[in-house]
Amino acid sequence: MAAFATVQDVITLWRPLTPDEQTRAEALLDVVSARLRQEAFKSYKDLDQMIADDDTGSLAIVARSVTVDIVARSLSTPTTGDLAPLSQYSQSALGYTFSGTFLSGGGGIFIKKSELAALGIKRPKFGFLDMMGENDDSEGNNN
Repeated sequence: MAAFATVQDVITLWRPLTPDEQTRAEALLDVVSARLRQEAFKSYKDLDQMIADDDTGSLAIVARSVTVDIVARSLSTPTTGDLAPLSQYSQSALGYTFSGTFLSGGGGIFIKKSELAALGIKRPKFGFLDMMGENDDSEGNNN
């Protein structure tokens, strides 16, 4: 199956890429698209069919944007050296303290819940259990 975005989309929507980044982005696009399809499958949805059924075409654009965002986040994580992007950090002077929160601790691909929600993919949730044994029926009568 085709990826939801292209390397040119990554360049256009994010920034110009080095030749090495372009090679990595090409591989990531397929992986990210497969991961998004798998997340949809876990929610009992077919993302490709959802895009095909969307009369406005906006879901395809959202899928492209989400794919680019995930690829850009992955490309921001270095594959060599000991440097990794931090989402926040703090420093101290005389106590020699440094603290930081890594953007992606393991350096792998991760998909945010907000990105899944933008695509209309949410994990199924179970309802609540009435511990008192009372349920309201559709006519408003308590059973």
